Amino acid sequence: MTFSKCVCLICQSAIAIPKKGNVEQHFRTIHGKYDTDFPLKSELRKRKVKELKSQLSGQQSFFTQQTSKAKVATEASFRVSHIIVNNKKSFQDGEMVKEAFVEAADSLFRNFKNKAEILSSIKAVQLSRCTVTRRCEVIAEDLTRQLWTDIGDCECFSLQLDESTDVSDTAQMCIFIRMVFSDITTKEELSTLLPMKEQTRGEDIFQSFKNFMEKTQLPVYKLMSITTDGAPAMVGRLNGFIAKCRQDDDFPDFLNYHCIIHQQALCAKMLNMKEIMDVAMKIACSIRARSLQRWLFRAHLEKADCDHSELLLHTDVRWLSRGKFLQRFRELCPEIKEFFRVTAGHAEYTQLNDGQWLLDLAFLTDLTNMLNDLNLELQGKDKTVINMISSVNSFKQKMKHLSSKLQRHDLANFQNLASELEMQGKACVQLDSARYTEQIDNCLSEFDKRFQDFSLLEPVATFMCYPFREDAEVDSLASQIATLLEWKMRF
Repeated sequence: MTFSKCVCLICQSAIAIPKKGNVEQHFRTIHGKYDTDFPLKSELRKRKVKELKSQLSGQQSFFTQQTSKAKVATEASFRVSHIIVNNKKSFQDGEMVKEAFVEAADSLFRNFKNKAEILSSIKAVQLSRCTVTRRCEVIAEDLTRQLWTDIGDCECFSLQLDESTDVSDTAQMCIFIRMVFSDITTKEELSTLLPMKEQTRGEDIFQSFKNFMEKTQLPVYKLMSITTDGAPAMVGRLNGFIAKCRQDDDFPDFLNYHCIIHQQALCAKMLNMKEIMDVAMKIACSIRARSLQRWLFRAHLEKADCDHSELLLHTDVRWLSRGKFLQRFRELCPEIKEFFRVTAGHAEYTQLNDGQWLLDLAFLTDLTNMLNDLNLELQGKDKTVINMISSVNSFKQKMKHLSSKLQRHDLANFQNLASELEMQGKACVQLDSARYTEQIDNCLSEFDKRFQDFSLLEPVATFMCYPFREDAEVDSLASQIATLLEWKMRF
């Protein structure tokens, strides 16, 4: 029997009704002489039956193998397409991947007995541009289906909204979602990108989000909090996005926060050293703005056998670029001075020979690198507000400790500043430490000012990290949690 049908081993005919009488009638009517040629219970008959079974299995397995081979090839095509899209490569690169795979397999499996079968399997993988496009579309549809299944299954979720402009100068609103399930597990994903083709006022952002909510039937009653970038269009008291959400009856009471990473980046901008950044950027642009000067500077660095071959540029949109720019600029400062000395046509930058300006540059480089480290620590998936508040508080305590060390002329944590003092032949005691401790104090003051909304969560976060502290006032903490989340009691 195969696939619920009786198949004759001799003529391979299928019998519709699998009954003993039907099978016997078929055998006696069509293959009656088999009893004479192959006597019952004889060895000859057993060998014949075994041979006929082997033939039938071989015929059936031919189609099964082809189906299995096609299924494996399709799975491989999906896997390669997923890698291509993850690495932001052109869909047409699939053909190049297949060609490279075939060439590599020809060498890797040269001594394998089944080399021809392996190469045949690789060549069966479909990776044309159109095929990779279809695979990516199917993957995207499946991911979207999984996301909305998770949204329906979760107990509650929070949203993060961020508005930016793409390469075509079109404003795009990114909506990220973090879901909490009944088993206390969490999952965060990019929910959607909403193009803002006209204005980006608070009411425009709200209307775009409301249309998305109605179109996808987003269960907004599960909403717990919304985090934004703190722009006026988002947090305006009357016409901001948050205000519009609170005015809408479809939205429950929710918490709203200013993105902690964005606030940290704004704190870093408050360093009062504009004269350092302006001069450094002007020098870098004077070299990179002209193709000839840029080429000559590269040749100068190559001749000097430097570790770097180019100056970096800084942009305010990319928060981490300032630290990298300052570090590279300071490392190449001697080469820049030498390049300006031997090359005509450059303005005089007296700051490059000013010892105090160079010390300020070194200090700003050190402090910016520390802020960058904090920024990187706050980034990444699966970060909770507890981790982030802990990171910010640790950084504040670290800054206070470094400020006291700086007053004692201890520069163990300020490597660039110590290096610059050594290059200038000065001792640490000659350093004007008050000049720099003031900058650190201003930075700490800005941190205290900007993170007030998260300070309300700090007692809750502390209790969740250390629930068995002896000095924990549970009654007071319960009252704070009830006040903070009193809207939750309505559900």
